[in-house]
This record gives sequence, structure tokens and C-alpha cells, in this order.
Amino acid sequence: MDLGLKGKKVILTGGSRGLGRAALDLFAQEGCDVAFFSRSADQVAETVAALQQHGGKVFGEAFSLDDLDAYRAWLVKAAGELGGVDIFVHNVSASGAGVGSDWNATLQLDIMGAVAGFEALDPYLEASDAASVILMSSTAALETFLSANAFNALKAALITYAKQQSQALGAKGIRVNTVSPGPISFPGGNWEKIRGVRPELYDATAAKMVGNRFGTAEEVARSIVFLASPASSHTTGINLVVDGGYTKRVQF
Repeated sequence: MDLGLKGKKVILTGGSRGLGRAALDLFAQEGCDVAFFSRSADQVAETVAALQQHGGKVFGEAFSLDDLDAYRAWLVKAAGELGGVDIFVHNVSASGAGVGSDWNATLQLDIMGAVAGFEALDPYLEASDAASVILMSSTAALETFLSANAFNALKAALITYAKQQSQALGAKGIRVNTVSPGPISFPGGNWEKIRGVRPELYDATAAKMVGNRFGTAEEVARSIVFLASPASSHTTGINLVVDGGYTKRVQF
């Protein structure tokens, strides 16, 4: 299936490992030009080198979303390096940074980072003929999960924000959707760390999925890339759950 992504310009935040890295790999394989940042300069350099093998333009920098003005400036810089923006994936998150219980940090990374992304990239997306925004949420936003914390609550707020933006920006031709992964295990990720210190929790969580296994970063990435692509051109305002049957609610 041709996803219609060849030549599209993608900005994805937090892209040197895990879900973000897997999505960047797929976007690059589909012929996209890509821009991303990560906190680790070494990981950025390795990711840039790997993505360049697919032949498209790659812009990556070490950056940390500590200041929203600096973040807006980075997004504009990335858009300039690519020569425009068709797809924006807001993937940077408090969970990946290991501060998901910190309310201020989670508000900054997960919510205000998304808001600033829309503010900075709106003119570029409006100029695109296939504009698409993906905000990354979590099944922790949909059902009670482990503990009452900032990450769970604010990821729920992100879903509502995305839905509102899908209505507000639809007339400009900008699609906005959310992807909510369930428990995903990948090298260096949170669940691999839990496996080392609380194997009983890891095993019990895997048992709650219908296939009795954790999902992979690549499985979620395929859903992100399809939903972002022109192949899904009539889809906006949805929250796509990719969780191997982990959540049990019925939603009509």
C-alpha cells in the first residue's frame, strides 16, 4: 500500500530511541525528510547517521524542552531546514524523561509542548496539502493505572486538546489525531527497567494483554505513520489505541 509519504516533511520530537526512533525509521524508509531532537548528543548523531542511509534530508540536534520560547524557535529552525512541514508528531514526554510523577515537568513536556508546537508550526502546516498532527497519549489516560499521578491525568487532557484542535483546524486542512499506546517494551525503556527490579509486575502486566506479551516500538510506530499519512486522509479527531487488548473498556 502506498502511504503517499514520499517527499513529505516530518518533525518528530524526542526521536532517538523507543517509539519516536521507530517512527522516524519508518518515515525515512517511506521517503520522508525528517527533523527531530533528543537530549543525548550521542544518540542524535547515531540516529542521524542511520536515517541518512534512506536518502532523504535529516536534521537532528541535541535539545531539551526546558524553555517554550527556545522550543518554538527550534521548531521554526527545523521547518526551515526541511523547507516546510507536512507532519508534526509531538512525542516528547515526561515518561520518557523519567519525570512522569512531576506535575510541572509533565505539564511542560506533554501539554505545553503540544500547545507550542501548534503555535509555531501552524503557518507551515496550513501551507501543506497533507497536513497532519499526531499527539502521543497513553492508555494510562483511559483507565486507572498503577497510581494517581501527573502523567496519567495530563495525557487524558491531551486527548481532549487534540479533539478540540481537530475541529478548530479542520477548515485549514490540518488533521489532528492522538495515538495511545499500551505497555510497550523496548531496550532502555521504562518497562525493561521494571522487568529488572519488579519482574512480578512486568509478568502480570504482560498477562493482561490478549497475546500475553508486551507490544514493540515498531508495532506502535506503524500505527503512527499510517495515521499521519495521506493514506488516512479522512481521519481526524480520533484517539487510536494500540495496546494488544490491554484496556478492557467498551467505547462507542
